[in-house]
Amino acid sequence: MHYAYILYSPSADKYYVGQTPELETRLLFHNELSENSFTSRYRPWVLERAIAVNTRSEAMALERYIKGRKSKRYIRKLIDEEAAVKSLLDKFNISPPGSVG
Repeated sequence: MHYAYILYSPSADKYYVGQTPELETRLLFHNELSENSFTSRYRPWVLERAIAVNTRSEAMALERYIKGRKSKRYIRKLIDEEAAVKSLLDKFNISPPGSVG
């Protein structure tokens, strides 16, 4: 299983979108382990949304699409509304892990 995820930095009012097979390790990297990266400048990061998918390529497609929108409003909608996540998955014809069909 892989995830497309959205992090939020309350101190900087910034969002970060990424993908990973391991959420806890990746969040630790963003908050403590990375040194000279975009995310190291805006700590701490809070996990706002994780979207589970079956493959890395699906997670990467979602990450690219969300980043391509360049919209805080769209990101906020994904965080707040299950229907927005379902619509996104439908757009890419992605079935959540463990679902039939």
